[in-house]
Amino acid sequence: MPGSIFYKINLVKEVVLKYWYFGDFGQFTYNLKESDKYLVEAKTLFEYNQYLLGYRALQKSDQYFVKTLPNLNAAKAHGKDISENRTILSQAALKHIETLSQIKTSVPSSFLWQPEKVNSTNLDLRDTIDSSIKLRTNYL
Repeated sequence: MPGSIFYKINLVKEVVLKYWYFGDFGQFTYNLKESDKYLVEAKTLFEYNQYLLGYRALQKSDQYFVKTLPNLNAAKAHGKDISENRTILSQAALKHIETLSQIKTSVPSSFLWQPEKVNSTNLDLRDTIDSSIKLRTNYL
């Protein structure tokens, strides 16, 4: 979790693992795992009312999730059978939607983040969650 001394080490590990998972299916697996990880992080942070950090984690989850289908399409273009991985992606999308729906019921619709000595930022939490749900619905 952000704030831990090991969090920065995990960010470095994340960059290294990006190159460890090579090939179309490897990149698919990597992006789906990272999307899962950041969704769990977002859920946990929202539960502890850490809205800014949860918001950022949800955005990272979305970024990784969007990268999954292009990897499968590239594998298909290379003549590989993607049916099993496509099923995995659909099941993951359903589980993500279920988790996001749970999160949506417990967070406020918006939150005004007011750090010291810096301008305030309004976070539209429910709109962001709705767009995350919509994004994953396209992968069913």
